[in-house]
Amino acid sequence: MTQQTFTGEGFELSEDLRMLQRTVAEFRDNEIMPLEIQLGSQEGGLPDGDYQRLSQAIKNLGLWCPDVPEALGGAGLSSFYTAVLREEMSQHRAGFYMPAYDVFGRTPPAPLFGGTAEQVENYTKPAVAGDRRAFYASTEPTGGSDPARAIKTTATKDGDDWVLNGTKTYVMGGMQSDFGLVFARTGTDDAQSTTCFIVETSSTGFSREYIPYLIASGVWPAKLTLENVRVPSANVLGEVNGGLKLLQEGILVPSRVPFAASNVGVMVAAQRLAVDYSKQRETFGAPLSTRQAIQWMMVDNELDINISRWLTWQAAWAVDSGRPSAKETAMACLFSAEAACKTVDRSQQIHGGMGMSKWMPFERWYRESRARKLELGPMEIMRMTIIDNVLNPQ
Repeated sequence: MTQQTFTGEGFELSEDLRMLQRTVAEFRDNEIMPLEIQLGSQEGGLPDGDYQRLSQAIKNLGLWCPDVPEALGGAGLSSFYTAVLREEMSQHRAGFYMPAYDVFGRTPPAPLFGGTAEQVENYTKPAVAGDRRAFYASTEPTGGSDPARAIKTTATKDGDDWVLNGTKTYVMGGMQSDFGLVFARTGTDDAQSTTCFIVETSSTGFSREYIPYLIASGVWPAKLTLENVRVPSANVLGEVNGGLKLLQEGILVPSRVPFAASNVGVMVAAQRLAVDYSKQRETFGAPLSTRQAIQWMMVDNELDINISRWLTWQAAWAVDSGRPSAKETAMACLFSAEAACKTVDRSQQIHGGMGMSKWMPFERWYRESRARKLELGPMEIMRMTIIDNVLNPQ
């Protein structure tokens, strides 16, 4: 039997991607880590001067907003490339929620990429450039994981405007943003009749407040209240009654990839600390690394890291292919979030009492890893998404 050979690069990253990966890793180690050491353990951002300096450096490297199309001011990288780079950006204390402290740019909600020419000029490009900041708001006090039924915020047509009334909750970035995408019901008979509106936070009747949360204060979520907020028809994003498709296909599904990649990045950082410490710390005359109980914990960490990474890369490939990717992205989101909790816990356990100190990143990772199992929807919802696709493959 003759041996079958295959052409191509094989089971590895391309050279150009590996070069970008090294560039981001070196930037993280040489620029981000030294600054982070000087910050408080719960700090939510860099000082303005450092942020501006490092952001400009990233723009000079051509890596600003990696996943945003070049025509809109981003680097125009694929979901796969962005996932690989995101893992490197996230290997530090604030990596779960502020990879590299956002010096690579804050990507606005993807539906803005397909807005009208006026919307792109007024909202998308300024948000990509960092001159404006955007949120998206779908979750409400009545629910969030089933937006077709949970959304109660209403939008009523009044002349050339729409009048919005309702409450949104757990809106990430809601306090820092000056506009956002608000999903509101534009019909009463059809559960699918939801529309996406671009809403200015300066609008009359718009108010917001912090929701105290267990993650770093710089990214606490917000509660938004809309009382007779008038929005011009020009600020309808996409089609009237087309909001749920924008939410699902433009935000929820693709956002699981960078989410999972950040989980992997923190896991890698936690494992690195655990391995290094196990070689230095001695018990009863021998390094911790010689103890089988410790070795097995690091083995489990390594398994969780690699499985999470491959699921994330598979999900990114599925998104880039343009085919339905709800199952792949849900698997990456689910497994990496749960694995991150376990990996952080094991690595903290290896450090013993030192792992409880705010000198180390574990106590922040420990709390924030718990939030990861809820941020993009409960893990039970991810399981429902997966089984729906298993039973009814697309």
